[in-house]
Amino acid sequence: MKDDTVINNFFRYIKYDTQSQEDAQTFPSTEKQKKLGKLLYEELKKMGASDPFFDDTYGYVYAKIPANCQDGDGKVLGFISHMDTSPETSGANIHARLVKDYNGGDICLNEKENIILSPREYPELRDYIGKQLIVTDGTTLLGADDKAGVAEIMTMTEYLLAHPEIKHREIAIAFTPDEEVGSGVDHFDLKRFGADYAYTVDGGAIGELEYENFNAAFARIEVHGVTVHPGEAKNKMKNASRIAMEFDKNLPEQQRPEYTQGYEGFFHLTNMEGGTEQASLQYIIRDHDRERFEEKKVLLKQNAEFLNAKYGMGTVQYQIKDSYYNMKEKIEPEYLFLIEKAKACMEELSIVPKIQPIRGGTDGARLSFMGLPCPNLCTGGHNFHGRFEYCCVESMQQIVRLLLLLAQK
Repeated sequence: MKDDTVINNFFRYIKYDTQSQEDAQTFPSTEKQKKLGKLLYEELKKMGASDPFFDDTYGYVYAKIPANCQDGDGKVLGFISHMDTSPETSGANIHARLVKDYNGGDICLNEKENIILSPREYPELRDYIGKQLIVTDGTTLLGADDKAGVAEIMTMTEYLLAHPEIKHREIAIAFTPDEEVGSGVDHFDLKRFGADYAYTVDGGAIGELEYENFNAAFARIEVHGVTVHPGEAKNKMKNASRIAMEFDKNLPEQQRPEYTQGYEGFFHLTNMEGGTEQASLQYIIRDHDRERFEEKKVLLKQNAEFLNAKYGMGTVQYQIKDSYYNMKEKIEPEYLFLIEKAKACMEELSIVPKIQPIRGGTDGARLSFMGLPCPNLCTGGHNFHGRFEYCCVESMQQIVRLLLLLAQK
């Protein structure tokens, strides 16, 4: 295998702006995601994948790597990555570059804007001294979440198709849109995909292996105020923006993402806007424990009811929608062999397995509840969703080897 194949694929895919959009009324949320989907479909056809299919309506890409041996129980393994990038940071006009032989110091991403990627803020950079890193110019995200996963799966697929001497059963692959906005499998065709179990390739640092994730919900808070000329506002005005600020202040400060880790859940304020008469807040609610997750939703409702009692009924309205649940419920105990297989393959490749909870979610969480057990593998990236995102070349190359080994096992 040419070690630069996965990197060339990655650089090609990040040229496509596939940013998804919150609260869109269409699926996928942005049409531009389909451009990458069509490219992947054409590449799969060209390399000889079996039954390649591009869903022109919803943007999904499906294909198979035909079996070349008949041993085992006939079960089909799948690999899945998502094509969209986060709405939080622009994914347009990405200017990525390769940092060769990283020396452990600061990386100047953008001299003009004085944007520095520093191990003082991101100490895990020191784990990559002597390795090659892919970084941005500090004005966009990189798109490793999850085009690194896409590139790794595509590289594995091409290699297996070109080397029939590597024996494996049938392998299913798929690429999804809109994962970043929680809708990635809304229209996923499990029958067309055709796998009995799968891995999403959508994690972070090499070695990460995950089958626990957050229970997740989205909440929208609408605050209705009363506008009066400030000169005669006493006992009349209700300032919607101030009430919105009070709503946020009433939520437990220690349960914000910047103060939590591991299994600790949070309320994350993702957007706030408004004026005197109208204001809105958007939150994501997360917790690994289902009971504590439900308690968080109750706390948010109680907060709204308290402010309505204080300022008048109808002042604060809320909508809460569950997004996905902890896949641990569906992986344990029957499908823990997927974790053991991945762990053994990592160790065979001298990768140190890091079995840990995902402080986020993947398509695999929802797919697990749809009947497709689907834990998560690493991609080799860091600092997803932001301007300081980066990826390690050697990690991506090792992850391709990991996928190849899993395909054989």
